[in-house]
Amino acid sequence: MRIIRDTPEQMIIANKPWLIGIMLTLFILVFIGAGILVATGEEGDVWFGILFGGLGGGIGIAAFCAFVRRVQIIFDRPSGTITIRRQSVFGYNSEDHPLEHLSHVEIEQTTTRQNGHNSTLYRPTLVLEAAASAPNGETRIPIVAAYTNGVGPNRIAKAVNSWLPAKEVA
Repeated sequence: MRIIRDTPEQMIIANKPWLIGIMLTLFILVFIGAGILVATGEEGDVWFGILFGGLGGGIGIAAFCAFVRRVQIIFDRPSGTITIRRQSVFGYNSEDHPLEHLSHVEIEQTTTRQNGHNSTLYRPTLVLEAAASAPNGETRIPIVAAYTNGVGPNRIAKAVNSWLPAKEVA
């Protein structure tokens, strides 16, 4: 997740998962290519090659559809809106919220335990207050669906929280 623009009028945060997209594309191509090589080889088993390429490529395509999602959040002071744009293989979604409802950005965390070792993961979340649809007067919108153990969530939360009280430019 990166800050694309940070001016007093506008802040844009974007998550473009290029690395995972490229890696999954290579995964798909390797499995399909290996399946074709096995199916067309001299001693190759045609059905094994088709099954190998089909299953490996299919798993890669499913992972690509599940994990490669572009997210862009635009905090726009002149229009008074927060625009959240999400794009995946299945389509495009955009939602707007009033900027005045944004209280702050906080860090959600989850802890998992594997092999006797605890691992804590984090993600930044928008906290909107005074939302009419919220039962307790507060709505939480995760900026990204996935949790991470890097410093990105803290950096994003700190940047947005420091941008919020900035004075409007005349």
